Amino acid sequence: MVHKHERVRSQLRRYALTELSPGAAIPGERQLEKDFGVSRITVRRAVADLVAEGVLIRVHGKGTFVSHGRVRSDLHLASFTEDMKQAGLAPSTVVLVAENMVPPSEVATFFDLGAGDTTLCIKRLRSANDAPVSVDESWMRPELTDYLLAHDLTKSLYGHLASTDYPVSSARQTVEAATVDPEMARVLDIDNHAAVLRFFRHTYSVRDSAPIPLEYSVSTYRSDRYQLSMHLELSPDPLEVHGATPTP
Repeated sequence: MVHKHERVRSQLRRYALTELSPGAAIPGERQLEKDFGVSRITVRRAVADLVAEGVLIRVHGKGTFVSHGRVRSDLHLASFTEDMKQAGLAPSTVVLVAENMVPPSEVATFFDLGAGDTTLCIKRLRSANDAPVSVDESWMRPELTDYLLAHDLTKSLYGHLASTDYPVSSARQTVEAATVDPEMARVLDIDNHAAVLRFFRHTYSVRDSAPIPLEYSVSTYRSDRYQLSMHLELSPDPLEVHGATPTP
């Protein structure tokens, strides 16, 4: 037996994916009730399921729209620009901040800066096919400030660094689930306190076999537009998985 909300979900999914374009609004609840001959509760449940699947997205105060789809990325060292191009999407960037300022304590520690020392902060809104995906906040090594400010910061920072004495060689990255504050929600065009993925990345170059800190970045990704993909292999020790550390 197929429940009503499952039938509506299936029909609405087919309608959204075959008859509407990404970014198009779906009809309101009252119209969907009439079209499917079901209650508003059934409509809401079907829509909620499709939002959870990433087929639809809700925009506070505006309505529900067909998603542009999630970008799937393997865990690897690459710029946003490269990730989007590999996914077949057109990347674009708006620079929100690009100036020298006193960094948070964790950034100062990463670069071994003294109290009151400044370094370059670059904050950018990253989009794919003109739809917001992430906000990247990059704190750069002080010696790179003048060089980077003389270049187009809508392009890949790693690409700019490739021709300097500080090419990117490695990074350490962690990912956590978080919720956004109202200002970040506004920039990313999502609901207040919506769930996001937050990436913390420490990027290094190498000189004389020693790591040189290049970038401390915090990137906030819309969870309805971005997902991670990992390839796991079972090691000879069944308690150990490549790329992950078991906890006691």
